[in-house]
Amino acid sequence: MCGIAGWIDQARQMSGDLRILETMTATLTNRGPDAEGYWYSDKAALGHRRLTVVDPEGGAQPMIRTKGDHAFVIVYNGELYNTAELRQQLEYRGHHFLSHSDTEVLLVSYIEWGANCLEKFNGIFAFAIWDEAKETLFLARDRMGVKPLFYAQRGSAFIFASELKALLAHPLVKPEVDSDGLAEIFALGPARTPGHGIFKNVYEVRPGYSLLFKDNQIYLNRYWHLESRLHEDNLDSTTEKVRTLLEDSVQRQLIADVPVCTFLSGGLDSSALSAFAAKAFEKIGSEPLHTYSVDYVDNALYFKANDFQPNDDAPWVKCMSQFLGSQHHNIIIDTSELVEALKIAMLARDLPGMADVDSSLYLFCKEIKKGATVALSGECADEVFGGYPWFHREQDLMSHTFPWSQALSERMQILSPELNESINPLTYVATRYQETLAEVPRLPGENPVEARRREMFYLNMVWFMQTLLDRKDRMSMATGLEVRVPFCDHRLVEYVWNVPWAMKNHNGREKGLLRLALAGVLPEEILERRKSPYPKTHNPAYLTAVKEILLDVLNEPSSPLLQLINVQRVRSMLEAESDIMRTPWYGQLMTGPQLFAFLYQVNTWLEEYKVSIK
Repeated sequence: MCGIAGWIDQARQMSGDLRILETMTATLTNRGPDAEGYWYSDKAALGHRRLTVVDPEGGAQPMIRTKGDHAFVIVYNGELYNTAELRQQLEYRGHHFLSHSDTEVLLVSYIEWGANCLEKFNGIFAFAIWDEAKETLFLARDRMGVKPLFYAQRGSAFIFASELKALLAHPLVKPEVDSDGLAEIFALGPARTPGHGIFKNVYEVRPGYSLLFKDNQIYLNRYWHLESRLHEDNLDSTTEKVRTLLEDSVQRQLIADVPVCTFLSGGLDSSALSAFAAKAFEKIGSEPLHTYSVDYVDNALYFKANDFQPNDDAPWVKCMSQFLGSQHHNIIIDTSELVEALKIAMLARDLPGMADVDSSLYLFCKEIKKGATVALSGECADEVFGGYPWFHREQDLMSHTFPWSQALSERMQILSPELNESINPLTYVATRYQETLAEVPRLPGENPVEARRREMFYLNMVWFMQTLLDRKDRMSMATGLEVRVPFCDHRLVEYVWNVPWAMKNHNGREKGLLRLALAGVLPEEILERRKSPYPKTHNPAYLTAVKEILLDVLNEPSSPLLQLINVQRVRSMLEAESDIMRTPWYGQLMTGPQLFAFLYQVNTWLEEYKVSIK
């Protein structure tokens, strides 16, 4: 994995602006700690930071390949999992390769097939290709949005980068936020509207889209979308297909020239990936698979089961590790570390995020990086197979809003009257919700309940899954760890999308189809375990600590947060003897402590990025 940045300007001589690109690229050092590279012409400048995973010698970037006198230059962040098949096709068509890197295969694919190459890729990617002869820039992002890609146009200048911080390092991109940006933070956050870059006139290439910059114009194209059709396979065939696709996805994503490990929580998703990975390791006679789990100091003392988190991970992790014969590592995070990392996590995301749910993942990945460079994680299984409570509870299913964010009225109470009037949270959220429903690929003749479930799956894939993928990318890449997500294989997603709910919910269980597909792969007790999300701390010391840091913000008259919130309301929440917001206000994990930490992150973001409100 890597970080990319670039700048195209038809109206100026780029050779005089080398320092700007170098500054932009330097902000991405954590994404690519192993090497840096630059390429310049009169109209274009491309920068790259490299995390070496495949072909250390031959995969350096920016990479240049020619067709006759026609030069193409690429900067690329990602992995292609069907590199071997594509290389074979291209060699048959007469191409010769100088390396075994997927970067070269991707670039040559573009030279051969143009924008149609995207339809052939199985992988996670964000890349830019400059065509020197035509003076055009082609950008593209993978189907599921695993890898990020932001851009901005300022006059004749087109600027792009893997992360917002790199865009903001360009003098033409100012850290300005308007009412829409504030609505994104306070009404939708930590989610973001697809394609919205929060900062004024900053955008993100949406998953499954490409962008062509030509003659100072931007042309967007959606090259992939889900298609709804009748599912004709019976339960046995569907189960076998799911198992086959998932195992193939894991095997493809184990390919690397560096150490590979898996996340292991003892839940269904990570256990499945770990089981397939361990089988692959054993087949090639490799050393035992290394697995990693996360926990918190004294968490067992304070853990209390609830609807969202029914049990603790520890005994399930032990069971699964013994079953696999893996070399297991249990990472224990202390409360003080968790609080200190709130700022680091915000800087990694460039935005206020999921509070300690982010910072714990950052600390977890930081420890994993000491022993591995690539990890496989179970993200996205819940969105694809229907694992969340809101797929199953009728009141959530029919709520007619984003089901993971139903505490909007409570959120509005912490905002200042002026901000509430400016951003109009209820209208803003309703508009974004309806915009997404208008995109849902419908199946003619589908009954109303099934049609609503299809809407729910689409909402989750486009919104909730993207928030978690953003989290996973930023927190892992901030430590130089590449995390791959086999459940995001587009072949698996496309297939399961059309499987009817009765199959997905087999035996009345969340992810019932996936459980059935993994019979014989996992121990029975793991197959039957109730879904439990990513673990968070239950230590009351964390609530005390985040109250203190937020109180410090409120007591500092220069804190930029004060102009945006109802200070008295927030103070009363802080002064409560217990956590007065026990129901999650976002997702399954973010309750009162996370709200306080989120507000602290907002204030830190406003200060660190010198955000001006327009």
